[in-house]
Amino acid sequence: MQEPEITADLIAAHGLKPDEYQRILEIIGREPTFTELGIFSAMWNEHCSYKSSKRWLRTLPTKGPQVICGPGENAGVVDIGDGQALIFKMESHNHPSYIEPHQGAATGVGGILRDVFTMGARPIAAMNALSFGLPSHPKTAHIVKGVVEGIGSYGNCFGVPNVGGEVRFHASYNGNCLVNAFAAGLADADKIFYSAASGVGMPVVYLGAKTGRDGVGGATMASAEFDDTIEEKRPTVQVGDPFTEKRLLEACLELMQTGAVISIQDMGAAGLTCSAVEMGDKGGLGIKLILDQVPQRETAMTAYEMMLSESQERMLMVLHPEKEAEARAVFVKWDLDFAIVGETIPEDRFLIVHGNEVKADLPLSKLSSEAPEYDRPWVPTPEAEAMAPVAQIDPIDGLKALISSPNYAHKGWVWEQYDHMVMGDTVRVPGLGAGVVRVHGTGKAVAFTSDVTPRYVKANPVEGGKQAVAEAYRNLTAVGARPLATTDNLNFGNPEKPEIMGQFVGAIQGIGEACAALDMPIVSGNVSLYNETDGKGILPTPTIGAVGLLDSLDDLIAGQPSAGDFALVIGTTAGHLGQSAILAEVFNREDGDAPAVDLAAERANGEFLRANRTLIKAATDLSDGGLALAAFEMAEGAGLGVTLETAETGLLFGEDQARYLVACGFDQAEALMVAARAAGVTVATVGKFGGESVSFGGASAPLAELSALYRGAFAAAIG
Repeated sequence: MQEPEITADLIAAHGLKPDEYQRILEIIGREPTFTELGIFSAMWNEHCSYKSSKRWLRTLPTKGPQVICGPGENAGVVDIGDGQALIFKMESHNHPSYIEPHQGAATGVGGILRDVFTMGARPIAAMNALSFGLPSHPKTAHIVKGVVEGIGSYGNCFGVPNVGGEVRFHASYNGNCLVNAFAAGLADADKIFYSAASGVGMPVVYLGAKTGRDGVGGATMASAEFDDTIEEKRPTVQVGDPFTEKRLLEACLELMQTGAVISIQDMGAAGLTCSAVEMGDKGGLGIKLILDQVPQRETAMTAYEMMLSESQERMLMVLHPEKEAEARAVFVKWDLDFAIVGETIPEDRFLIVHGNEVKADLPLSKLSSEAPEYDRPWVPTPEAEAMAPVAQIDPIDGLKALISSPNYAHKGWVWEQYDHMVMGDTVRVPGLGAGVVRVHGTGKAVAFTSDVTPRYVKANPVEGGKQAVAEAYRNLTAVGARPLATTDNLNFGNPEKPEIMGQFVGAIQGIGEACAALDMPIVSGNVSLYNETDGKGILPTPTIGAVGLLDSLDDLIAGQPSAGDFALVIGTTAGHLGQSAILAEVFNREDGDAPAVDLAAERANGEFLRANRTLIKAATDLSDGGLALAAFEMAEGAGLGVTLETAETGLLFGEDQARYLVACGFDQAEALMVAARAAGVTVATVGKFGGESVSFGGASAPLAELSALYRGAFAAAIG
């Protein structure tokens, strides 16, 4: 086949700027072949190289006594005691999910599960954080249904419980939804597998499903804005097969028991190219690949297509040669491909041979370590202007506005499509705050949450970044878990715009401060930039996925209030309404500043709650919708009414941080007040649970009427 001529248009189509192409010419001293151009394009795009974000990511806190492995591997690893480790990560599949919602979301789940089991962990939990356009937008319902189906079908077939996440709607996502997928798995702390190749002349082995043309150029597509050519990008979306992935999981875990594995890497973005380069670069070795040996499911595939295919359910491994027969037998048993496709070499070369022709011969280390790194110009987000006054509203009307919005309505329509009980260890199901999963065969449990409030980040990136971490800390604390560590999924618009880069820099600063103050280091993550359509960017959405540990299930706070229980708020309420949910849903306003985050108060109040968990029957953090929404959700979940003493809009709907709502019996409430005075923590009684109506400062409505509105609004909104 005649290779295309390398032209300026072809270079631009590969997402490479003229100066980047010039740099390629300097590195290799000649014009690249078409395959080499594709390889550079794959390794130097934003999705794989982090070229706009690297310098800022290095400022994040990534170490701690609990951290076994921080960023840079397939996933992060933390110690959970007793010789066990939790391995977890969050990753985006935004662009593919907008183009092809079902497959885009499904393969996002498949990819994040591979990141976890590549390291030797059996997946035990999944979550997802989803951001969609307005329900009234013509594409939204189709995207929501496709994404939720895709997540459900892949996770349910694979057999991993989906224990939590979040769903939001905003006009800024009309042309670019966000699908952030999280997975966590368990492994023995002394049996973790890494991706750095070692040893010269070691076989490089291809494992799993066959290679096809699906997903060719997917990573490059994910590193650019959308425009009116979006339909042409459909072939860049991968197609997933969860049943093959389940076999791949079992085969990999069995293979790891044989001692055959030197290093292993899943084939995700940029497929064979990225996995081979990362393994070689981390091990300081070269890699030679013979593409004729690659298992293919389509005929006449070119070297370019094989190197850039993102076909799913594939792994690359460096193998101890004496264990080849034993390793091959495992994959034959699971009816998966096992093919030696190359070897490690001492020279710094990435050598690709196909049909006895050299299709690429590049300095391997330059593909990774010499990828461009930009210090993009940025401007700080201007300080929020003074907010116009907010009129007092009827508190029940305010509550109805929140619970009838798909942003705050009951999300059962979503999570009831996911299997959250598979494996039999889920202790706390979605819809109640953080998900909790028992560590099988022990008395311990791990808790999971995902949080961010994009309106806050847009108004004030530093405080918004802090708040995302603080809310994750509170969600874990509210179930009694000690927060351990975080993963981040940083979704932003075009970093070449200084104001967007300023949002990114500010959010990183806030996230870093909060992770350090709350002892929740970042151990893994993903950056997704260029989330724009026709020049309009999404709200900055730095999603925080966090994990916590319950040393004993006896420490779990998972009760519900009973009739007669007191409602108490831990923390100080000033009535902050800037950027609040009530402002957006009732007044159609997004103004004012984000709420300030006092990290010392977050820590003190969280430690106080965990120290006094035996006095507390039920707990939730206060965030979007403030006290009113939290009290309604807690009461409605228990089938009870609730009475709050105040009707004041700021006190009911304000979104001050570092606060929890807890339910206690009379004696426990009294003891909690005494403990709070001793600890210097603010605790105030705000009302009581019981009855059949919801009453705020005298205004009331029947619980049954509000419950029907709350539980029906999501499905009604998306038809």
